[in-house]
Amino acid sequence: MRQVGIVEYGAGNLGNVMRALRRLGRFGVLLDSPDEIPESVSTIVLPGVGAFGPAMNSLREKGWDQALAEWADRGRPLLGICLGMQLFAEGSDENGSHRGLGLIDGKSEKLDMTPLPHMGWNDISTEDPILKPFDGSYLYFVHSYGLKSSKDRAATTEAGNVAFVSAVRKGSVMGLQFHPERSGDVGHAMLDRILEELGR
Repeated sequence: MRQVGIVEYGAGNLGNVMRALRRLGRFGVLLDSPDEIPESVSTIVLPGVGAFGPAMNSLREKGWDQALAEWADRGRPLLGICLGMQLFAEGSDENGSHRGLGLIDGKSEKLDMTPLPHMGWNDISTEDPILKPFDGSYLYFVHSYGLKSSKDRAATTEAGNVAFVSAVRKGSVMGLQFHPERSGDVGHAMLDRILEELGR
């Protein structure tokens, strides 16, 4: 039975993700240590809320930085949500300069919009084959930092006349700046499709 592993590193919105998986009829398992990933886990989800620096430090302390890089190198499905997507990037300038996981192109920067945080429902524009059925859909965002550009851009969003990258994809690695698990039926349908298609 395939399971979805959710990284537990002290900076994740785990409850909502687990509830969304249950609603989809999928089996989620919390992963506390990269040394104890069950063979039944086919996809890893890296959720995240909070600041980039402390979250990245926590990943390194637990050994998740190397483990996630190796997971992605093997072409296995990896999904980042909100801060999790930003951690996939090369780095961030949030409260100083921080190195990220380097799994996708781009840097997390403070968005040039008012007010911040950017909170609420906004639509996405996408041509990505996985996300295309949801082009124009409204999803739930809450963030002040994000990727202004990326070679791995899979979707964009415009808010307050400011455009930013709202999804990225590089091979089996995908990141979502919004919260599909908090975006109602549309978000749950998107999450289900991503989990189904990402590893194909």
